[in-house]
Amino acid sequence: MKDKKLTIVKYIADIVLITVLSFMYYLNKPIETPKVLYIPKGSINGIISQMQSKNYEVSKLDSLLLRLIGSPQSGWINIGKTKSTKGDFLYKLTRAKAALQDITLIPGETTYIFLNQLSDTLNLDRKKLQSEYEAQAKIKEGMFVPNTYKLPVGITEKEIIRLLLKLSEFKMKEFSRKVFGNYNETKWFHYVAVASVVQKESANIEEMPIVSSVIHNRIQKGMKLQMDGTLNYGKYSHMKITPKRIREDTSIYNTYVHSGVPKLPVCNVSFDAIRAAIFPAKTDYLYFMKSKNGKHDFTRNYSTHLHNIRRATK
Repeated sequence: MKDKKLTIVKYIADIVLITVLSFMYYLNKPIETPKVLYIPKGSINGIISQMQSKNYEVSKLDSLLLRLIGSPQSGWINIGKTKSTKGDFLYKLTRAKAALQDITLIPGETTYIFLNQLSDTLNLDRKKLQSEYEAQAKIKEGMFVPNTYKLPVGITEKEIIRLLLKLSEFKMKEFSRKVFGNYNETKWFHYVAVASVVQKESANIEEMPIVSSVIHNRIQKGMKLQMDGTLNYGKYSHMKITPKRIREDTSIYNTYVHSGVPKLPVCNVSFDAIRAAIFPAKTDYLYFMKSKNGKHDFTRNYSTHLHNIRRATK
């Protein structure tokens, strides 16, 4: 009888030992993930399912372990490395948080300059940012919504472009549905292109519908736009436009050479500029000139426009 009890105890001890060793082995298994990843709000099972959809090597067992370790924190998590042990990974999910950095995209800024800003502020590879933008963006310019973004430090170039495009697309669709009742991509980016010219010509919200009216009026009369702001595209965003630059620029953005609004947006635009592009003021203005007070003088007559130019340059 005594020998039988010892056998049972030994059997149980062996099972416990095997179980402990199995857990130790499992917790030391390698797992590969981005250094920084986003954890949505929801149940532990839901979080595990979301990770599985991204091909992270997690399982239902991890759901059970997380219930013992603690609930994962929602938001951006900084794992700190791309290769971890399963135990370290699960622990970080319940304890770590990624540092967030404010990045502001100013209305009227070009993507070229914004990518420079992202590279400098978040210590990211500028060439990779450009490559990822070209791979993920549907058009060359105007895909971002100007805003102050809280971005996680340590995020990859691929993920930051994906995140910014996703957030921007959501805002664009939301605004479009409020105005039009739906979202038509071709129609939307036509207005973004018009709005980008408005944005480059005036940052004054009250003036934007009037600038928009000049664009529409000139196009209706078959006149070229001949607006300097369209030449502040890409890396030329802050460059002063000179007669030499106007003569030498062969891009689609040169409205002194090409008729109508450039097919692609000049910059990233505010919703105020888009609203102005959709709803231009009703005027007969054909010209405008920036005055010394920073606002614009609008006129329908070329002679008055020349007078305004002479007065501004004195």
